Amino acid sequence: MKDVFLLYDTSCFFEIVILNYFMSLTGCEIIYCSLDGQPVRAMEGYSVNADMALKDVDSRQIRSFFVPGGDISAIDTDEVREYLQELKSSQALIGGICAGVDLLARAGILDDRDSTRSSDLDIVNDGHVITARANAYVDFAIEAAKELGLFEDEADMQETIDFWKYHKRVN
Repeated sequence: MKDVFLLYDTSCFFEIVILNYFMSLTGCEIIYCSLDGQPVRAMEGYSVNADMALKDVDSRQIRSFFVPGGDISAIDTDEVREYLQELKSSQALIGGICAGVDLLARAGILDDRDSTRSSDLDIVNDGHVITARANAYVDFAIEAAKELGLFEDEADMQETIDFWKYHKRVN
């Protein structure tokens, strides 16, 4: 099963880089897609090549799908909203952070779910849908990693939390 990041011009990479790191270390099959399969320029200025166009990613093969924040106007399309609905039906893990949460809301993914739009929390996981505010990028990565079973055990998860969230040195 594949783990997909939807990239677009102005994507905020800092919001997904720690999750991407966790996934890379644990052998996940990561796909970076853009609407047209063309490179994108992140908010931070990085130019990133997409692996493929969104339409070429088989939604039946997706384990997780993540939408970072940024100016989502380019991806707030019928195509993307319909794709997200397919993923919701398939029980894929869906995550949105910052403005990515707005796209999930417009696609109807957050209907009848708690989210950062319906609460004052920085991160919410309800029904295999994770939403987070931009400042909760570490918590977003940890919550998604827990949902995906990326930690070896409780000790591995706690060491990760201590390092990334509490900035404790690892011996």
